[in-house]
Amino acid sequence: MILPDGYSDIPAGKIAAVVTHLKMTAPPPRRDDPPGAPSGPWTLRKVDTPALAWYRDLHRRVGEEWLWFSRVRMNDAELAAIIHAPGVEVYALVVDGHGEGLLELDFREAGQCELVYFGVTAKLIGSGAARFMMNRALELTWSRGLSRFWVHTCTFDHPSAVAFYQRSGFRPFRRQIEIADDPRLDGTTSRSAAKHVPIIE
Repeated sequence: MILPDGYSDIPAGKIAAVVTHLKMTAPPPRRDDPPGAPSGPWTLRKVDTPALAWYRDLHRRVGEEWLWFSRVRMNDAELAAIIHAPGVEVYALVVDGHGEGLLELDFREAGQCELVYFGVTAKLIGSGAARFMMNRALELTWSRGLSRFWVHTCTFDHPSAVAFYQRSGFRPFRRQIEIADDPRLDGTTSRSAAKHVPIIE
C-alpha cells in the first residue's frame, strides 16, 4: 500500500516509524579503530547458543530506549528458534567482564548477511565502542566471501544511526513505514522508555 502524499493519521495506541534499509556490496575502506582499541577496554566475544535470559537482558539494556520490541514479544521457543539457528551468530561487546553491546549477524541466506541487531548500552554511546564493534562486524562478514551486507534502522533509533551506518560504508536503498502497537502500553517495554517517541493513548 502506498500512503498518499501529505499527513496520514496514526491511531491512538500505535507508533509509526520511517525505516531505512542500507546495504554494501563490497568491503568499504577501513576506518581506524578508536584510540586505545583493539587493546583498549572492549572485547568482542562470540556467544554460542546464548542463554535466553542472558540474551533478553542484554537486548533490553541496549535496545529498550530505541523501542526494540519484536524479540521481547517472543516466547522462549520463538526466540530460541532464531538465535540458536545455524547461521545466526550472536556477539557481546564485553567491558570489565560484562556484556555492554549486542551484535547479531544472520548468514542464513547464501551470499549475504543481515546485520540484525547492533548497539551499545547508554553509557558507551559516544565512547567509540560502536565504531570498534562495527569494525569487527565488517571483518567478520567480509571474510566469508559475501556479495551483500545489509541492515535496516528506523526513526525510533538513535538520531545518528543512519549517518553512522553511512560512514561505515552502507548506502540506503529502500524506505518503508512501520506501524505497530506501542509496546509501552501493553507492558512489553517500560512505559518510561523512548521519551523521544511520545505516547498517545
